[in-house]
Amino acid sequence: MSDLRIGVFVCCCGINISAYVDVPAVIEYAKTLPGVVYAEEDIYACSNDGLTKIKKAIKKHKLNRVVVAGCTPRTHESLFQEALEEAGVNKYLFEMANIRDQCSWVHMKEPKKATEKAKDLIRMAAAKTMLLEPGDEPEIEIKQSTLVIGGGVSGVCAAISLADQGFNVIIVEKEPQLGGKMRNFDSLFPHRQKVSEMLESLLQKIQTNPRIQVMTGGKIKSVSGFLGNFTIDVETRTGTESLNVGTIIVAVGADILKPKGLYLYGEDKRVITQSELEEILRAGSVDANRIVMIQCVGSRSAERPYCSRICCNEAVKNAINLTQQDKEVYILYRDLQAYGITYSRLEQEAKQNGVRFLKYQQEKPPKVTAETDGLRINLYSPTVNQDVEVKADLLVLSTPLIPVTDARELSQMLKVPLDSNGFFREAHVKLRPIDFATDGIYVCGTAHSPKDVGESVAQALGVASRAAIQMAKKRVRIAAIMSEVDQTKCSGCGICIDVCAYNAIRKNEKGLAETIAAACKGCGVCGATCPEKAITMHHFTDEQIEAQGLAALMEE
Repeated sequence: MSDLRIGVFVCCCGINISAYVDVPAVIEYAKTLPGVVYAEEDIYACSNDGLTKIKKAIKKHKLNRVVVAGCTPRTHESLFQEALEEAGVNKYLFEMANIRDQCSWVHMKEPKKATEKAKDLIRMAAAKTMLLEPGDEPEIEIKQSTLVIGGGVSGVCAAISLADQGFNVIIVEKEPQLGGKMRNFDSLFPHRQKVSEMLESLLQKIQTNPRIQVMTGGKIKSVSGFLGNFTIDVETRTGTESLNVGTIIVAVGADILKPKGLYLYGEDKRVITQSELEEILRAGSVDANRIVMIQCVGSRSAERPYCSRICCNEAVKNAINLTQQDKEVYILYRDLQAYGITYSRLEQEAKQNGVRFLKYQQEKPPKVTAETDGLRINLYSPTVNQDVEVKADLLVLSTPLIPVTDARELSQMLKVPLDSNGFFREAHVKLRPIDFATDGIYVCGTAHSPKDVGESVAQALGVASRAAIQMAKKRVRIAAIMSEVDQTKCSGCGICIDVCAYNAIRKNEKGLAETIAAACKGCGVCGATCPEKAITMHHFTDEQIEAQGLAALMEE
């Protein structure tokens, strides 16, 4: 170990760390650790100046391993690894100690203990760093094609964007035709463009682009492989077809809640949903003079705590369209969520057109009674502090977007997660908002969460860009943090195959387990469950973890 030259860089993170941790004392302590030949502090280690200082220190002090004590490696590890590579040091000879999230932020009222804990975390990181080995990142080829699951507006826009960039695209849509739920709508807010016009333009581009293949009436049966080489079996009317693509885009959209049991829906034909009203408007005029709309039906509740985002805007837009047919319209709302200046202007237009807005409280929802001459709606309005009664010829319920019925089945095939509401969950809400943790798979549109058409199209163009970046490289390096199976110890029990969430382990011709490097995410589950201890997790070996554990107890 005499050739070890570890550099420790402690970040103040402005005052996020230095306000609660005695950074100079930590620096002096770090200098006493085995293998550490240099230590310094930095106000912002992740800034350009901070990274430059690290690169200069590596060359000046001939450092061959680096520890950065600062924030979370989840957001900044790759940044520091790139700096190491630019300074000529293998990126896997790097370790981060999270003394912000795990220390200063949680021990703000105990600065002395926070300082001691920071020393402990740095000592543990340095102990592991002494045992780190250079990593070799294998390269894989990426097929120049994408599978888009879902043929709604976001899936179609993503496909067109990719095809225009020169990539082949296959759209698999479970319905007989493309367009998704948009086919049932009359117009788009805020500009009230006719949906039929927009869809006709998009579908014309799909039909005339030779790079786009459309498979309607198709259902995904199985997915295997990894970034650059996915194999998907699709069940069609004529049988099962196997597809081979480099990237996958999930654009399955969302369903619209049918609020059975609420406000006489399903019991009285005079009670419909906003989407059903859209179909009537698309066909012509509405056969009713007084229309009442109730917002937040089935959403913002214990069962569905989220706001569906589009309901208020859709109600306001439809109300304006109805006033143009000389209809009397009431909107009963809990909180009107008109997102952005444009939609606020739409709300003002509705009020100017005579649409009446009545607020109700969640704990006192409106009550609907069916009568021969119409529907009677009773509610308490906190605005006027009294009970209000409204008669209606037609009651329209604003219901939320909900996950598609087969979302969980698809998520299990793709090995990607769902959030608590059942929508597809991104890898990181800020850093990777349209990526999944599984490389090469992306999400857009209402499959991700409720959103309007503009947001869905923006996400569609985003995922097209993300997929195109990967495919344009033609070859990509994959992380060296992966498992490796010792064939001399493996018994072929297959437990590691069963527990792997990424389908990254298979049996070879000898019946023994082997890792598919391109698919492995280095989670470590296989190594933890192997009864023969035949699996090594590179960068997180047993010896490295044990060294950290012993270092944690060293002071005791």
